[in-house]
Amino acid sequence: MRQQKGMSSLMLVLLMLVLGSLTLQGMSMQHQSQLRQTTLEQRAMQDTVNAESLLEEGRMFAWKPEPGDRCRDDTDFAGRVCLRIFSDESALLIANSGEQYRWQTGQVQKGILQFNRSGWSDFCPRKEVLQCQLP
Repeated sequence: MRQQKGMSSLMLVLLMLVLGSLTLQGMSMQHQSQLRQTTLEQRAMQDTVNAESLLEEGRMFAWKPEPGDRCRDDTDFAGRVCLRIFSDESALLIANSGEQYRWQTGQVQKGILQFNRSGWSDFCPRKEVLQCQLP
């Protein structure tokens, strides 16, 4: 009789250890998942800041106001900024860092490139989506 009580106590302790181990394993998996999500969000935020910085840098750069595409790679902001001037003298500044893109429209008037004051866009402002892609 005493041996049965000892075995049941031992089984109860082992059962609690198994349940505790499973709980800790589940919490560890949840923590790792949240850590991966946080890392992805952090990278997306950094790419967003970099794309906006590239766009501002592109606005300040002395581009030649001639039709066509011109690009600059930037290692500081881990991305690229390009200016596309169309035949109707409208312009599109495109900045990219990681998976983040920003666009700024503009116009060439009397040989001077001027960007619209309405600010940047995080979606393609042109009807033709191909015009918004980096060359």
